[in-house]
Amino acid sequence: MKTIYKNAMLGSLAADALSMPVHWYYDTHKLDRDYGLLTGYVAPKNPHTDSILWRSHYNPRNEKGNILHDQVKYWGRRGVHYHQFLAAGENTINYQLGKELYLNILQNGAYDSNKWLLRYIDCLLEKGWHQDTYLEEYHRAFFDNYAKGVAPSNCGIDDLHIGGLSHVPCLLAGLIETGVTGLDEQLFQVEKHVRLTHRNRYVSEAAAAMTRILYSLGDGIDLLKALECHAKAWASAGQFDTWTHFPDRTVIGRHLTMACYLPESFTASLYLCWKYANDFNSGILANAHCGGDNCHRGAVVGALLGAANGVPDKWKEGLTKIPF
Repeated sequence: MKTIYKNAMLGSLAADALSMPVHWYYDTHKLDRDYGLLTGYVAPKNPHTDSILWRSHYNPRNEKGNILHDQVKYWGRRGVHYHQFLAAGENTINYQLGKELYLNILQNGAYDSNKWLLRYIDCLLEKGWHQDTYLEEYHRAFFDNYAKGVAPSNCGIDDLHIGGLSHVPCLLAGLIETGVTGLDEQLFQVEKHVRLTHRNRYVSEAAAAMTRILYSLGDGIDLLKALECHAKAWASAGQFDTWTHFPDRTVIGRHLTMACYLPESFTASLYLCWKYANDFNSGILANAHCGGDNCHRGAVVGALLGAANGVPDKWKEGLTKIPF
């Protein structure tokens, strides 16, 4: 069982790192022009010809909200890549934090939400801890609340983005390592964790579904049966089958959103898991090439395909800072 959950974590990290250079390309013609056909990890390029970072601004009210550090000077500029300083095979900030969460659980011998919040705050306030240019809205809102003097346990917001699922594979891997093998306890801890930052029912429901699917895989059930059982709220087996007859960019882009908003972004992720249930390589490559919020769809696609099939050595090699 530990191997399955470690593969889920590795798979999510690989899917994120693969997607990182082409993250948030909503014009797939530009994605193809700038990167061609991806076959492995590559570094991001500037300019990001589909970037809208120029529309974003963040002004911390005091040092307790200063999470952008030197990166703040790139906000409001055109053409800036969201992950411009990351190397090939490096993870975006949410997954860097996911790896830190895994280590935090192992260091404490159990998941402790209060200890995690302290570590989360320390990481993002430490200058140089990360080199990512873009931090999602939920980070900015959390630290704005923290800068106001709100207790960390109350700093989360109602956020319905699929980025709220990025920690789930790392969290579950840590829980398994520390002896939390029962489904009910896993569901309880996952819900507690995601609500620290994402107080949204769609995030909670999707996180619970991921947990149930991974638990089923650990129980020896194949991925298609697990999806058929636990993904009904997002799409039926018949609907998934119908979509597989279309190009991926037609399904994710026309039928389903490329964007980050739940619940539809979760449906898009599950579709890729259904279509590529027996093929980790093709699944994470398809996810990356579909553009949009492919990094955070990768939490689902990489984790479920990794747990079901294992993660080939190709994707372990070149992936930076694997925490085990």
